[in-house]
Amino acid sequence: MSDQENALPTDPTWPELKLPELLYTDTVKEVHATIENEWDPLLSSACQTAAGRALWKHLIHDPLADLLAGESYLTSLYEKIKKDRVNNAREVSGVILAVRTLWFDSKLEAALNSFTSREAQVVILGAGMDARAYRLSCLKDSDVFEVDFLKVLQVKTTLLQAAMETTNEHQHLKLKSKSLTRVAADIRDIDWHEKLQISGFVPEKNTIWVLEGILYYLSQPQAMQVLKTIAEKCALTSTVLLADFMNKSSTTLSSSIFHFYSDWPDHLLPSLGFSHVKLSQIGDPDAHFGLMHDPQNLFNRLRSLPRSLQNHPDDGTPCCRLYLVQASGSPNQTILP
Repeated sequence: MSDQENALPTDPTWPELKLPELLYTDTVKEVHATIENEWDPLLSSACQTAAGRALWKHLIHDPLADLLAGESYLTSLYEKIKKDRVNNAREVSGVILAVRTLWFDSKLEAALNSFTSREAQVVILGAGMDARAYRLSCLKDSDVFEVDFLKVLQVKTTLLQAAMETTNEHQHLKLKSKSLTRVAADIRDIDWHEKLQISGFVPEKNTIWVLEGILYYLSQPQAMQVLKTIAEKCALTSTVLLADFMNKSSTTLSSSIFHFYSDWPDHLLPSLGFSHVKLSQIGDPDAHFGLMHDPQNLFNRLRSLPRSLQNHPDDGTPCCRLYLVQASGSPNQTILP
């Protein structure tokens, strides 16, 4: 590992944890108390992701992440990071959230730039505490739709309103996207796409679908329904899917939480109607971001093994992989064999 990777939290590249005063206001404290007491693992994963973005702020500029994560998730992840760095861990806690976020950001911008018309729709399914509409300037010509449970969207709106009412924070709430529409829908139900259209989504308009950290929480039929619905749009307009997939071994990390998997998403997606699919693994050239140097870290070790292996030949441990996948299609493209 490089000296920078091994730097302790007191190093300038990894500052000590300083929580914003806004987290200690009555409204924000009450909201996050509700999250901690009432949200299940699926819902609370949104705060965990925000915490990862907040604590890797030297790489990810997300000024709202602290607020959306909350004190509990921030301090918990920070203590794990501090312990990992003291112990010279091969993977520092939260690094995968950082890599995943940076991959989605970079692919989203590239996809927008690939469209002949810069105007596009961006649909974030299971949006959770995502703040891309407030932090990515590449969305300036895009209509963004955030789809999630009503209770999640209500909590998020309350937190953002609290920031808006605080003089020191409101400047962070300038919308970077052309528009932002929040859609209360459960993508496990068959009517989520109808609710999206009622909210202003235009099926014939160039669209990028962002499914970050969501598919594996769905059952096999539910996930396939979502993917098929998106794939059908390839026959109408230029369509890009950005998603992460767990392989079967990864679902064993928590069999009560993770359900859907695909060992070969680059084979699955063309069968649904996408004409071009590119799969990356953590540590690949486009999924590295200077964070995966150690050749013996979990993900670099797996990249050297055939994807068909479910257990590592050296120690028999499950080969838990996370695939980052970009798929696209349009009416003018044919499906590649």
